[in-house]
Amino acid sequence: MARLILFNKPFGVLSQFTDRGSETVRATLSDFITVPDVYPAGRLDRDSEGLLLLCDDGRLQARIADPKFKLPKTYLVQVEGDPQDEALAALRNGVRLKDGMTLPAEVERIAPPELWPRNPPIRERKSIPDSWLKLTIREGRNRQVRRMTAAVGLPTLRLVRWSIGDWTVAGIAPGEFTEVAV
Repeated sequence: MARLILFNKPFGVLSQFTDRGSETVRATLSDFITVPDVYPAGRLDRDSEGLLLLCDDGRLQARIADPKFKLPKTYLVQVEGDPQDEALAALRNGVRLKDGMTLPAEVERIAPPELWPRNPPIRERKSIPDSWLKLTIREGRNRQVRRMTAAVGLPTLRLVRWSIGDWTVAGIAPGEFTEVAV
C-alpha cells in the first residue's frame, strides 16, 4: 500500500528536501518531514502556503502531479483590490498568459477565511483594499494562480493551497503533516 503524506507547508519553505546552490540557508522539507522515502507530488512555491502531498509510489505521484489527469487544486487567494464581475468572468473563461491560455477556473469571492497567521504577515495598505477568492484550477503551470490574478488586475498577496482532489489541509497546522491511507 502506498504512503501519502498531507503536509501544511509554511510560507518560506522550499518544496524539496535539499537546497542546492543557495548561499543563504533556507528551510526545506527535511526540516519538517521525518518519513523516509517519500517525495513531493508536485510543487508549491516558496512564497505560497498550504497543502503539499508527498508519497512513496511513482504512479500515485504521477496521478497527483501530472496535468493530464486534471486533478482539481483549490486555493484561497488574498488579492489586492476589489474583484469586479469582469475580472471574475475572465478567470472563469481562461486567461491569456505568456505561455498561452489557461483552462477555465472556478472562482468566487469569499469572506476572509479563518487561517493561521502568516509569518511574516501580509503588508496592509490603508488606501488599497484587499479581498479573498476561492479559486480552483485543473492544470499546474509555474506560478499559475499568481499570474492569472495579476493578468486580471488583482495581484496576489497571500496564496494558500487548500485542497488537491479530495485531500485537504483542513485541521493540519503549518509545519505539521498527517499520513492517510490510499
